[in-house]
Amino acid sequence: MHDSETQPDPSTIQLALTRWPGTHNCSVTLINYSENHTYRIDSPEGPRFTLRLHRPGYQTTAAIKSELAWLTALAADDRLNLARPIIGNDGAYLQELALGAGDNRHAVLFAFAPGRELRADEDLIGLFATLGTYAAIMHDHAENWRQPPDFERQHWSAAHILDADGLWGNWRIAPGVDDTVAKTLHRLDEALRINLARYGTAPHRYGLIHADMRLGNVLADGANITLIDFDDCGFCWFAYEFAAAISFYEAHPMVNQWKAAWLDNYERVRPLERADRNAIDTMILLRRMALLAWIGSHSETGLAQTHMPRFAENTARLAEGYLDQRLVSMA
Repeated sequence: MHDSETQPDPSTIQLALTRWPGTHNCSVTLINYSENHTYRIDSPEGPRFTLRLHRPGYQTTAAIKSELAWLTALAADDRLNLARPIIGNDGAYLQELALGAGDNRHAVLFAFAPGRELRADEDLIGLFATLGTYAAIMHDHAENWRQPPDFERQHWSAAHILDADGLWGNWRIAPGVDDTVAKTLHRLDEALRINLARYGTAPHRYGLIHADMRLGNVLADGANITLIDFDDCGFCWFAYEFAAAISFYEAHPMVNQWKAAWLDNYERVRPLERADRNAIDTMILLRRMALLAWIGSHSETGLAQTHMPRFAENTARLAEGYLDQRLVSMA
């Protein structure tokens, strides 16, 4: 769980910015706090940056270096607009900042990406079309990329999400999981494990993905779409990428249209089998369970508090619809 008292003082961060070129006399403004602290860095000479200050214990040094290795490899493809990391004065992307009182944090500086976060009540058909294209390009890259020998990223498997010691926490103790909700979600838990085992983890179905292409990690600057925050990238089903993209909006009335746009553009780059398309509904419920666990383990964050009311109850309602249809065969 987060410790909400560990936000460093901006003046301390200003001193630490000397690790990177072009950051002299920059101002520091907190812009987001969920897994990590994210700051906008403004230079009086004009350049702007984004600083990601990692939460202690969430990702290992090797895992962060692996994230950056994949991100920089992807950045060579000009079909993708990605937030690019900045090399420090010592030639490394990843820096360790001493922020006082034994508070040592991993940090990465990125070139500032212009744009704004889109809202679910806007016309998002074009956005999901772009995200489908981005996902297919990235999945093709992941399937063919030779990973560095020390590459290390987490797996977002059924067990890693649904078990009591899951990566984002235990859905069973999340806010709103009363006896009635729990009864439905236990049935869903069992069905998801069965269906995902049937679907399998063949290399064309399961590999390295962004895993968090939700609205909060996409910046729109006119028609230009920039994908940010690879902090949760890891090994998972490729079809999970769409489920992550609709995080917190799984019951939105436009979900089917978003999915159609995403699939159409995905398949222009990377073909899918019928089983892959059928798997998406299962991935949506798997992601919903991951978010329920996350809300429980990150209840002090603004994002969790925004979505917490009735989230467990509505997850059970989605589960009932899924379970009533069938135990979806994805073999």
